[in-house]
Amino acid sequence: MYLSMVVPCFNEEHGVQRLHDALVAALSGATRDYEVILVDDGSTDRTLDEARRLNEHDPRFRYVSLSRNFGKESAMLCGLRHARGDRVALLDADLQHPPALLPRMLVLLDTGYDQVVARRSRSGDRPWRTALSRTYYRLARRFLDVRLQDGVGDFRVLSRRAVDALLSLPEQHRFSKGLFAWIGFDTGCVTYRNVPREIGASRWRPSALVDHGVDGLTSFNDHPLRPALYLGPLAFAFGCVAAAIGDGPQRWAAALLGSAGIEVFLLGVLGEYVGRTCAEVRQRPHYLVKESSPAPVDLRAAELVAGSGPVPGPGLVS
Repeated sequence: MYLSMVVPCFNEEHGVQRLHDALVAALSGATRDYEVILVDDGSTDRTLDEARRLNEHDPRFRYVSLSRNFGKESAMLCGLRHARGDRVALLDADLQHPPALLPRMLVLLDTGYDQVVARRSRSGDRPWRTALSRTYYRLARRFLDVRLQDGVGDFRVLSRRAVDALLSLPEQHRFSKGLFAWIGFDTGCVTYRNVPREIGASRWRPSALVDHGVDGLTSFNDHPLRPALYLGPLAFAFGCVAAAIGDGPQRWAAALLGSAGIEVFLLGVLGEYVGRTCAEVRQRPHYLVKESSPAPVDLRAAELVAGSGPVPGPGLVS
């Protein structure tokens, strides 16, 4: 198969049909030899029903439904494992990753790259989010063992060699942006203007964004553990100086409070790494599959079925 497209979905009942129409239109002049894998990540709306309906009318649109919400990282991993194409694209269901870019990305991939990433501008983002993102990527460039680019997310096309390399990585805490950079290979880039979400609101809460950022900072380096080598002696020296020159309980209290703050901070950093080590030792599966569509035996027959007419919208299905 020429192309597989992996689309994580969470509560996208109103966007799945639009996604289908946009993908079919974008690829109509490029290739008909493709499949789309909709990964329903434990949605609480009718996303799974919409995926079943699409699969019935267009067998190129397959679906995998997870038993609960495991998170986008697990959903992407599930889709990559189910993808059968020689080239695999990752994109979101909300059309903020424009399907119209895919033909251009595929052409670039076929020139010898193993990854082609789409880099978006930050026009339209809230100022606080833009400022936090830029600050994060500055920290990432300084401290991480891999190089992350501001504006580059999960929207990309991968060769089969790159996909197999990703699937060979066994870790439990998966920070895909870092993993994409870690596997290396020649990488091309296309740029596009930020596209606002057409339906609904983003599921990324500020706390989830912070957790995701911490995952990235701790998954690809051990630098946060290094301060213990320096802050420990500094705290000890600070306490000695306070004891030598102090003449009252207030200075002693300040010295103890400063030392305790440093210790609590370092214990928190150490606990983060210990927790990740425990997760790796448990080796629990990244996700559990509740239901999946049957893969079409004859892919050309599936193309003929899909090409027999447009997929009707939800209101046209009995």
